[in-house]
Formats: sequence, C-alpha cells, structure tokens
Amino acid sequence: MTGPTDPVPADDDARLRRLLDDFAPGDDRLAALRARFVRSASDAEAIDVSYRTLDSPVGRLLVCATTVGVVRVAFDVEGLDGVLERLAAAISPRIVEAPAALDDAAAQLDEYFRGERRSFDLPLDRRLSKGFQRIVLEHLPDIAYGGTESYAAVARAAGSPRAVRAVGTACATNPLPVVVPCHRVVRSDGTPGRYRGGMAAKQILLDLEAAS
Repeated sequence: MTGPTDPVPADDDARLRRLLDDFAPGDDRLAALRARFVRSASDAEAIDVSYRTLDSPVGRLLVCATTVGVVRVAFDVEGLDGVLERLAAAISPRIVEAPAALDDAAAQLDEYFRGERRSFDLPLDRRLSKGFQRIVLEHLPDIAYGGTESYAAVARAAGSPRAVRAVGTACATNPLPVVVPCHRVVRSDGTPGRYRGGMAAKQILLDLEAAS
C-alpha cells in the first residue's frame, strides 16, 4: 500500500493518464473529477500546498498557500511551472490546484486591483524569507498605500543603514509581491527600480495606488 507521500505506481499513473485523455479540456466531467480529487485529498490531509491562478492588471498571478497561510505570489513572467517545482522542493511535493482554498486571497486581490482595498488581511506563511530579507519584508506593510520609501530609508528602518543593496535584493526576491508591497520601495531619485514582476508591473501598481 502506498502512503500519502509515496509516488503513484507507474501502472496506476498510466491508467490515470488514459482516463484523463478521454476528456476534452472543457468537459464538465473532468472538472467534477478534479473537484472530487481535491475534496478527497483535502479530507485525507494530503495537500501541503494549494494553488490557483487569477488574472490581474499585471498579468496572470499564481497564488499558493499552506495550512499556515499564503506562502507565494508569482507573476506569469517568472514561469509558473518553475515556481511550483521550486515550491515542491522547498516545502512539499504534495501540491494541488485547489482554487476554493484560496477564495479569500483571490477576493482580496480582486478588491485591491479594483482600488477598493488598501491593505491585505490574510494569514501569511513567511518561511521562504530568511534573515535580513524577512526583517525588510516585515517593514514594508508600514509604508502607506499610495506612498513610497527609498531603498535607503528602508535600510534605516530595518536597522542597517548601509545595507541599501541588500534591501534591493530583499525586495527583488520577495516571495509575496503585491500582498507584501515591495513595489512601494523606489530609488532615491524616485524612479521605480527593479521588481520581480518587471518594471512595467511595478509602475502599474504605483499608478493604481496613486489614482485611488
């Protein structure tokens, strides 16, 4: 008998693939089968990371959560399959597309992008942030909606005034962009600076907040 973390036997995997091949992508039976699988896996506590995707003004977003909270928000430009592979290595291979588990996160992100939400009220799993990066990222929600701070100002707030470059790296590798607002950190001359989702996405977020 296989345990919850054991790989699916090759014969069973082949049968599952043949079964799924019988369904067209839009077949309601496939959606029902997927939903049944997610319910069964959830009931068996066999899901360590749930994920869903959603469209946004900055492109498609991948949102992932553990039982602790939202653990990763990723932009399409990061390569979503690669993001999931890295999460499997860093957290657990038991990753399942389970949109309902992220309904609250999706709703709050939609409200934010409509200009109806200025801060997020979501449990966060910060295990992907370590050391100084975590100190920096924990400060970012203190930057007011629609406002900005320079990398130098954030370095001072984090207790290391000379660590401006490290602040830039912490923001550029933020595992929870948008929700943890690293887009509000800009260069001293006011130009946006680097961003995980690309400079265009960063400017979109800054403009959205400035207009609200």
